[in-house]
Amino acid sequence: MTKAYALSIGKGKSELLNLIQIKMKKLFLCAVMLLLAVGVNAQIMRAEELEKYAKRRYGAKWTDAAKNLAGQLQLDKNNALTYTQVIEAPNKTKTQLYVILNYWYTNTFGGGNSVIQLNDRDAGVIIAKSNVDAIASHTGGLNSYTIHLTSIIKTDIKDGKVRVTYTVPYYDVDVMYGVGILGAQEGTIAPIVQEKWLLDNCYPFARRDSHKKTSAKALIMAHAYSNVIIDKIEEAVKNGVVGNETEDW
Repeated sequence: MTKAYALSIGKGKSELLNLIQIKMKKLFLCAVMLLLAVGVNAQIMRAEELEKYAKRRYGAKWTDAAKNLAGQLQLDKNNALTYTQVIEAPNKTKTQLYVILNYWYTNTFGGGNSVIQLNDRDAGVIIAKSNVDAIASHTGGLNSYTIHLTSIIKTDIKDGKVRVTYTVPYYDVDVMYGVGILGAQEGTIAPIVQEKWLLDNCYPFARRDSHKKTSAKALIMAHAYSNVIIDKIEEAVKNGVVGNETEDW
């Protein structure tokens, strides 16, 4: 009788520990999501909005969309994804364009993880780093990972024209090893490991990719974001940031 009672207590303790571990994991994941949400508020476009835009442009089948884009895209000499576009503004001087773009950059990249890295009026160069959190994620049997988009936006300013260079040097990835589907069932808690995934190791630039679908979505999201950024800069150059930047006032 005493032995059976002891076994019952031991089993109860084990179940209690498992329950505590599961609760702790849920709290940990909630904290991570809260931090991501705080970071998202400072972004030019949230991941949810960007995904809707990307689906409208390229469809919801990420792997097929990435495969179709592969023939149009090529990594630069640093194995980064780079887009360049020249925007004509024939009636505006270098100074006028600088004032407009300085205003746009300050409004767009003035907080959170998105920051202005260089602002040189004389050289006519403005460079900013932009972040969009959680553009793609995956939970496998053992591991879980979330991809964040870091892009560098550079504008070169001359009389009558602006050149925009948009670069994605790598994917920032938060990985939790041992916290996949199986880990969740066991109530496993693991630290977040931050990694940088080089694009030449990711699909479609690399055919063999263990996270092919997630890499495909990350590429489409990065490509869609380049469209958003360049369109917004073109709109600012041609029509101003708020639409009332005229000489008559």
